[in-house]
Amino acid sequence: QVQLVESGGGSVQAGASLRLSCVASGRTFRTYVTGWFRQAPGKEREFVAASNWSGGNTNYADSVKGRFTISRDNAKNTVYLQMNSLKPEDTAVYYCATKGADYYSEYAKAEKYNYWGQGTQVTVSS
Repeated sequence: QVQLVESGGGSVQAGASLRLSCVASGRTFRTYVTGWFRQAPGKEREFVAASNWSGGNTNYADSVKGRFTISRDNAKNTVYLQMNSLKPEDTAVYYCATKGADYYSEYAKAEKYNYWGQGTQVTVSS
């Protein structure tokens, strides 16, 4: 079992930055593919970013490419999402998720992730 706890959300103005953190329980977390997803009110959950076990392979949704960066510190069982140049359309609940496995294919599909955090709210005002 893996438990994930996100933090770092908040309310900011457009153009600001936030860094989300996701701390995981379980020593094998460092071998797992981990991603960030978000869900805005009235919308479906969407892929934001993913990282393989080492952080050497990362991918992003087109809407955040160049602004967001996913990284991980396996010694701390923590994955981060650095969000820069935030826009009002980034407003959503952000979820950390891990597959509980190390295969990287289909990294953008939420149904491939077995463990989810509770989410952290990010609100960006114009």
